[in-house]
Amino acid sequence: MSDRTRNREQSSFGEAPEPSLPYLGPMPNRISHTFIHVLDQDEALDFYVGKLGMVVSTDADLGTMRWLTVKFPDQPDVELVLMEPGPPAYDDTTTEQIRELVAKGGGAGLIFQTDDCRGTYEQLRAKGVEFTQEPVERFYGIDCGLRDPFGNPLRFTQPPDGPIVVPSPEELQAQEA
Repeated sequence: MSDRTRNREQSSFGEAPEPSLPYLGPMPNRISHTFIHVLDQDEALDFYVGKLGMVVSTDADLGTMRWLTVKFPDQPDVELVLMEPGPPAYDDTTTEQIRELVAKGGGAGLIFQTDDCRGTYEQLRAKGVEFTQEPVERFYGIDCGLRDPFGNPLRFTQPPDGPIVVPSPEELQAQEA
């Protein structure tokens, strides 16, 4: 019996079997940083730290750019890089295109998990955060939408108490009607 067959037989229903790919050698095993483009890093700090409760992890002047990362205190191994588009990563034309795209709401988005979506929504509204969507119950939990000060789409999601049951396309369409 091959390792692949053995892994498939030992996995639980709905779980992907663990790959056994010894020929690949060392591989990445976690995400440590993710980037979001911001148009002003100080304004980004006010929002992500002052309103969302993240903390500064690194704030370094690298000469050609400012390396600014934030994280949640309870999740120290994942950092969000608040990246202002520009050199050395992008030329002037690309920088301007990214800035325009972010301002239109076409930038990268993030989904934050919360234990209480409605409570988070109310707390942030009291801090002046504007939302694009109030909390709504969905099959994957309770969810609401907002944008950061630059236009990046953000969501807060409260997972359901039990397992997630994905509805069929027809059931989803009926819910939206």
